[in-house]
Amino acid sequence: MQLARIIGTATATIKHPSLVGARLLVVQPLMADRRSPDGDPQIAVDTVAAAVGDTVVITSDGRLLREILKSDATPARWSTIGLVDTP
Repeated sequence: MQLARIIGTATATIKHPSLVGARLLVVQPLMADRRSPDGDPQIAVDTVAAAVGDTVVITSDGRLLREILKSDATPARWSTIGLVDTP
């Protein structure tokens, strides 16, 4: 699990069958300070109705993602699993 900030959305005219109907987000993984980038932006499947600018928890748990997408195989790696409240 890792913190990330939503920096955009991704659209595709052609998707892998497991991703049809899934909302795709562009997320920037963050360091523990919640500000510094930790690597390159990634594509994540949205499961929590996140919006651009939100801080979320992402996971690379493939089993969870396959269950969410109801697919035995998917090329997706990351998914959102929680919204982070900010004081």
